[in-house]
Order: sequence, then C-alpha cells, then structure tokens
Amino acid sequence: MTSVSLYWRIFGLNAVVLGSATALLLWAPVTVSVPVLLTEAVILVGGLAVMLVANAALLRIGLAPLDRVTRLMTTVDLLRPGQRLPVRGGGEVAELVSAFNSMLERLERERVASSARAILAQEGERRRIAQELHDEVGQSMTAVLLALKRASDEASEPLRGELQQAQEITRESLDEVRRLVRRLRPGVLDDLGLVSAVTSLATEFATHTGLRVVRRFDPDLPGLDHETELVIYRVAQESLTNAARHAEARSVEVSLRAVDSGVVLEVSDDGRGIGAAHEGAGLRGMRERALLIGAMLDLSSPDGNSATARGTRVRLTVPAVRKQS
Repeated sequence: MTSVSLYWRIFGLNAVVLGSATALLLWAPVTVSVPVLLTEAVILVGGLAVMLVANAALLRIGLAPLDRVTRLMTTVDLLRPGQRLPVRGGGEVAELVSAFNSMLERLERERVASSARAILAQEGERRRIAQELHDEVGQSMTAVLLALKRASDEASEPLRGELQQAQEITRESLDEVRRLVRRLRPGVLDDLGLVSAVTSLATEFATHTGLRVVRRFDPDLPGLDHETELVIYRVAQESLTNAARHAEARSVEVSLRAVDSGVVLEVSDDGRGIGAAHEGAGLRGMRERALLIGAMLDLSSPDGNSATARGTRVRLTVPAVRKQS
C-alpha cells in the first residue's frame, strides 16, 4: 500500500468536499439572482451547512488514529504494562502510532530498571536499619532490662514495685523493637523459605491486630528464587497492613497455591472494599515489585468488581515458575 502523508490526506478530503459542491453548482438547476432571493439564500446556506458537516465527518474519520493516541496518552500507566495501539494502514499516522508504541515499550523497560534500583536500595536500607536496631538498640535495652532486674531484686518496697513496672515497660519495648526488626528484615524467609515466612507473618499479624487470619497453602509449591520469594512476602505484608489500617476488616484469608502458569498469592479481607479509591503509595509500591519479576497484580472484590461490593482481594500471579539457583 502506498503511504499517504497526513497533509495530502487532509487536502484530499477537502478537495472531495469542494469538488462535490462545485459539481452541484455546475449541473444543478439553480441560479443566483442579483439581488439574492430568499429561496436562493436558503439553498446556498443549506449547501454550505452540508459541506461543513461532510468535511467535519471526513476529517473525523481521517484523524481518528490521532484521537486514539491522545486518549491513550492521557490514561497510560507504566505500572500496567502492555497498553498498545493497533497500527493500521501506512503513512505518517501509522508511523506516529508505531513510534508511540515503541516509546511506551522503552519507558516500561526504563521504569522496571529504575524501580529495581530503588527497591534494591530500599531493601539494603531496611537491612541496615534492622541490623542497627538489633545490635545497638536491642542490646542497649537488654542491658537496661538486666540492670533494672538487679536493682529490683535489691530494692525494698515500694521502690521494688516501681522498678518492676519499669522493667515490664522495657521488656515490652524490647519486644516491639524485635518485631520491627522482623518486619524490616524477614530472616525466616532466608532460613526456612516462603511458606514458613508467610505463616510467621500471618501469625504475628493476627496476634498484633486481633484479626482472624485463615491460611491456605498448597503443600507442593514449586521452588522459587530469592527475589521472587521476597516480592511475594512484601506484597503479602503490605496487603495485611492495608487490611488492618484501612479496610476495617474482621478477618483475612491468605492463600498460596500452585497453578499451571506459576504461583498465585491471594490476600482477601471482609472489609469495606476498595471502591473507586485512589491508589496510594502502598499499592503502587506493590505494582512496582510485581513488575520486577514479571508478575501481574490485580485488586478486586471477592464477590465481584462492583464499587459497592465489600471486601478486597489482592492477587499476585507469578506467570512462570522461577527455580532457586
């Protein structure tokens, strides 16, 4: 097919309209008097209106690909990859659509690379903070706790009671520091694997929040590399946090199952649902993590996608099983 530039396409559309109007004037039994009669003026104005409508319709058809590009430009989200425009025909419009699709592909690759660097830096900072909390704060609070115990053993009432109360507050604070260390650096994930790590996460979440947590894990989950396991763990962690902070839920179900195309993580709650709420930094962070391993993250209601349905379901689908090295 011969390519036609946008300039000549618009010129051709206008030429068709003007040529049709000229033909009608040449062969139609219509004359124009001087001065112009009312009926002649009505015919001329009507013909002009028909020309304008025809020209607008033809231009709408000719420029439709540009409208599609404009709409996609205003709605494209790099965290939802794969949005492309179909390339039809040839000429400058087809070249523009192809260039736009190539730009989207390049931006998606660059977004994945930059997100990977940011998340790796974030995980490194988490490990550093967790190490400092464990080595510095944890050891200092342990020393304080031992000193309080020695002082309470030697003190008399009522000072002993006050020291024991301070000792209990210090012990609770130390437990909280240890809990923060586990959240920042999931050591159980490195030592015991994904199922044990998510089990520990769900148990700690239920104890800390008082919500009922149901776990459903397939016994034959395939082996995954550490990066994939870390992404699944972080998505489960963020989903549970959202259920506790925002969903006003009473119970949460966490499932891990093997499917033909890979592994699926689902976290469902019975809270007030996501509705049409704007995605915050937590949800966008989960989408960025999913892109790192080529996974798909979906948010919906367990009972459907209605904005009025209750409950939220977060589903992370890892499309291909990634073996541990």
